[in-house]
Amino acid sequence: MDTHEWIKEFPGAITVCDTEGIILEMNDRAARMFREQGGKDLLGSNLLDCHPEPARTRLVAIMENRQDNVYTIEKNGKKKIIYQSPWYSGGTHRGFVELVLEIPHVVPHFIR
Repeated sequence: MDTHEWIKEFPGAITVCDTEGIILEMNDRAARMFREQGGKDLLGSNLLDCHPEPARTRLVAIMENRQDNVYTIEKNGKKKIIYQSPWYSGGTHRGFVELVLEIPHVVPHFIR
């Protein structure tokens, strides 16, 4: 997989897996976020093994159905948006990507 320099130090966590859930790539932020679970050592492992039920079953379903899964969480006083989505290369489904971004507690919303 081609790597782009901007991804490495991007302030959001980026984790990429293949269609079976094998972790292919993690940027620096994702490695720090998952440090207690192994950080970069998670490369080559199955991300489903990192998710307890019922999150695991939900993740399997969204991967099989190639659906987006978007939600927010609050942990340790920080609010984050989680965006999980299938990714494609040349029109072929290749796996799933997860983006995790810290967001302010109050986010402006504009209708345009």
